[in-house]
Amino acid sequence: MTTITPTTVHAKRIGPTLTPDRSRVLMRPFYPSTDDIARRIVARVLALSDEDVARLLSQVLGEFEDRHEQVENFFHNRFAQVRHYLREAWATSSERQALIGAHFTHEYSPESTALFNPSIVPHPDQTGLPKGALRFILSLRATGEGHISSITFRTGIVSAQHRITLTAPVPFATEPERVPNPAYEQALFARKLKEAGVQNDFCQRVLGQLPEAFILDDLHHVLTAERRQMDPADATVDRAARGILLLAESNYEVHFAPGSRVSQRVLFPSTASQRNGIEDARFVRFQNDDGSVTYYATYTAYDGKITLPQLLETPDFFHFKFSTLNGPAVQNKGMALFPRKINGHYAMLSRQDDENILLMFSDNIHFWDAPKVLLSPAQPWEFIKMGNCGSPIETEAGWLVLSHGVGAMRKYCLGAFLLDLNDPTRVIGRLCEPLLSPNEAEREGYVPNVVYTCGALLHGRELIIPYAMSDYATSFATVSLDELLSAME
Repeated sequence: MTTITPTTVHAKRIGPTLTPDRSRVLMRPFYPSTDDIARRIVARVLALSDEDVARLLSQVLGEFEDRHEQVENFFHNRFAQVRHYLREAWATSSERQALIGAHFTHEYSPESTALFNPSIVPHPDQTGLPKGALRFILSLRATGEGHISSITFRTGIVSAQHRITLTAPVPFATEPERVPNPAYEQALFARKLKEAGVQNDFCQRVLGQLPEAFILDDLHHVLTAERRQMDPADATVDRAARGILLLAESNYEVHFAPGSRVSQRVLFPSTASQRNGIEDARFVRFQNDDGSVTYYATYTAYDGKITLPQLLETPDFFHFKFSTLNGPAVQNKGMALFPRKINGHYAMLSRQDDENILLMFSDNIHFWDAPKVLLSPAQPWEFIKMGNCGSPIETEAGWLVLSHGVGAMRKYCLGAFLLDLNDPTRVIGRLCEPLLSPNEAEREGYVPNVVYTCGALLHGRELIIPYAMSDYATSFATVSLDELLSAME
């Protein structure tokens, strides 16, 4: 009997490597542990002489103005948010207000612990490049104090020879402003409430008074009017009202200043469901039916106990919309959207059971159900579990999907498989051996023995793979598409 040995292919490490940059800091609100402590802090500042206030504010500004933009404006905004702690009914000076605001502000280094789990998409701006080059946006999971994860960005260029050049990040990091009065679709909002199990007569009355397209102010107005007509002791009404507001607050929009650079921008957790992290964003350049492009990202919201897949979308990386995902298939981690509809339906990979890769279809990007097992562990390096490593990549041979497998000693490796273009429920190729495994230089980190990615990029006939090393830093590897396809069984 003749034994046929499967063809093996391995990705080539090319660098550069990105490590956590602790010098990149945000100014963020600081909250004392109790209201009583906050009041005492304010009282101490109020007791200072005008001369001491001027001297202390000058010291603070002198120390931090070179580290942030518009520091004093931030302090005044914080004062406006905490001025209810002032018991005296008199106005303080502008300097004293800024000093009070400074005592309720702190620096946070989003990348102090780790910079990992990258995904990569073409930059919306491809002007001014050498022939054959491609500008990209790299998203990264940044983890800082308290193991809180946020999304940060870098930009770079892939040359015609597939070399990676990263653009030096802007030193000032910044968060976006919340859109104060976002718009909602009444029908979509109603369906999300129903899926979330928030449905009673009170909800129906509120929804019935809202137009087809409404804004947050409309919702607050109707909720306030309806609650006045109800028994204040009715717990069901209170729960329904809280559920309606929680859904509205979880579907929100933010925007960055028009003059900001991509590498300045940080998407930091700002809702209850993502209190402890916005994790592992899988960005994809999605081609809409009308030919327009939307950049979507599925990410995992983590509140410290529960993980929940959610959706992020942007047309330009300035304006971002956060949306809840609904349906029985919205669970666990690792949802990854196909870059276009297939046979008129959205398609998504997922991992429902912490073991297999599943596939599902939907007529609405916000609702997902009926997932079916697509791929199960088969090789020793994936015996413990499998998952996708980003959105499928369209090739002439089929949908190319990078995967991760977990084997003995919880070692993570990258693999790959191929799906039929017209019927992605059909697996038509699969690597028997890992495409990339952690080497000796990559084994040590926050989580040892891991290589991982949240998305790759096809540049000509070369696959560009940004990948994380042991949940600490990020580097790059490449592999020939033709060699990869040839190695598929």
